[in-house]
Amino acid sequence: MNRYLTALAVAAIAALSLTGCAGKASEPFKDAPEGQRNNSAADTMTFPDGFSNVATKCDHGNRVYVVFHGDGLYGSLAVVPNDKSCVTP
Repeated sequence: MNRYLTALAVAAIAALSLTGCAGKASEPFKDAPEGQRNNSAADTMTFPDGFSNVATKCDHGNRVYVVFHGDGLYGSLAVVPNDKSCVTP
């Protein structure tokens, strides 16, 4: 009888955990709504092999710099707020 209750408890826990995962898999994305897109071209600076490249563009009066290295999985981002060279419409 004790083994039967243990097996029943294990089966119940497994069933509950599996149904919890299935519910998450079908849940739609709950991303934040999108505002305006800035698809304008960026100015890029390419450096010799072994050095990272830089792209920059203005967005809402701020200058955004992105440092990247080819198709590498890493990069960095810097923002200069209220850059005088960025004209806001």
